[in-house]
Amino acid sequence: MTKRLRNLSDLSNINRPRYNPSSFGIGIVHLGVGSFHKAHQAYYTDKVLEKSGGDWRIIGVSLRSKKAQNELRPQNGLYTLLIKGKTGTTSKLIGSISDVLSVSTDSGPAIKAMVSTNIKIVSLTVTEKAYGLDLLNLGCNSNHTEVAYDLKNFHSPRGVLGIVTKALAIRKSRKIPPFTVLCCDNLPNNGKLLRSAVIDFAKRIDIKLSQWIEDEVAFPSTMVDRITPSPTQNTYQEAKRVINLKDHAAVETEEFSQWVIEDNFPLGRPDWDCAGAIFTNNVGSFEKMKLRMLNGTHSMLAYVGFHCGHRYVRDVMNDKVLSNLVTRHLQIAAQTLKPIKGIDYNNYAQSLVSRFSNPEIAHETFQIAMDGSEKMQQRIFYPLKDAISLNLNIRPFAFAIAAWLRHISQSYHDCAPYELRDPMADQLSPLPKERSAHSISEYLSRIGLLIDDLKDDKMFWGQVSDILNNMMCKPMKSIVEQEII
Repeated sequence: MTKRLRNLSDLSNINRPRYNPSSFGIGIVHLGVGSFHKAHQAYYTDKVLEKSGGDWRIIGVSLRSKKAQNELRPQNGLYTLLIKGKTGTTSKLIGSISDVLSVSTDSGPAIKAMVSTNIKIVSLTVTEKAYGLDLLNLGCNSNHTEVAYDLKNFHSPRGVLGIVTKALAIRKSRKIPPFTVLCCDNLPNNGKLLRSAVIDFAKRIDIKLSQWIEDEVAFPSTMVDRITPSPTQNTYQEAKRVINLKDHAAVETEEFSQWVIEDNFPLGRPDWDCAGAIFTNNVGSFEKMKLRMLNGTHSMLAYVGFHCGHRYVRDVMNDKVLSNLVTRHLQIAAQTLKPIKGIDYNNYAQSLVSRFSNPEIAHETFQIAMDGSEKMQQRIFYPLKDAISLNLNIRPFAFAIAAWLRHISQSYHDCAPYELRDPMADQLSPLPKERSAHSISEYLSRIGLLIDDLKDDKMFWGQVSDILNNMMCKPMKSIVEQEII
């Protein structure tokens, strides 16, 4: 019977990291230790430890369950990262994670770790919905379940804003310099946004605490990019073949990786630049490029591809008609962007087509289609607004919005029944029976997703209405074929 990966001594020399993880101390606590973190921030930090060392190992914190803790703790934080390209797969054993805690029943151990004087950075990949943010006002939404709970139970918070603020409050009371808060989620101006939310939350607890956070705590912005599908049994079986041990925490990802970071770390940081990270004062432009071109196109192809019967993104790209739809969206999204020095948007679009087409990455369209209410504003509505002001072709955005609305309708006239996985599922359903231009814009405005400037554009919503009504009575495949002639 094959043993489970537990220690470096279990491994052959060829599979071990090029450093001894236990020789380096801990300097980072990371909230949201999921697949993306293991393929991205932990990967970069592992490369730093390998090249230049430093006390920068990571304590991971799982917010929702003990799954990550149960996977990683018995393996002393070790796991296999499978890096999949068109020419094959390479592997790397990652040793940057020291331990994993869970706050599913008690946030105390995580807060205790964050208060430690050796912690210089608290980073986060918790997805958009976990923050409980009001994206339009750039503050925390006190009606969000966990935010409301934490405001009443600040002695023992369980949500992201509560945990971060509580740890900062303790550091302030003990006169310990504050850690840097490093948001790595797909949020607009994510550092500024999280800073605003934490300050807003803290004001409701203690005005002096909020002022201290405003004056003393750094919240650098970042842009992260690496396609990382959820691991499957095939992932675990492939890792087992590589290391000849069971690895319950193995992750697979693509070859491409990008991390753009604002360099604002008062207590210091790992040499992530030696691992390929880009430090710049222009993170916002990179972020907008990714949100509009990669993420916006990803959302569109997920809604359309899923309802065309394509399980994976690679299947969408193998469909000639659908791949043309993807190219169309990339081109128009690029036209809404301002130039970035050293970046060619045409080359970036071609690289995205190549990445989406990677036959070794099994990225499910249904997974990408999750949580659309948290994503549509930044990925589709804001670039649409710019496209209108620039007098560009707005048809691709009308098609993307109609495809999303068709998805949230949960109609299965052309597919098997499916669950709508969205934090606003109750508010999104049912879709209005009358799908006129006016009723659609009113519906989106009523549930708080529509940018005000777009509400009265009758011509645009007329396009959305026409496309959606076709999608609700005909197979998606035929709609796409009519769209791309």
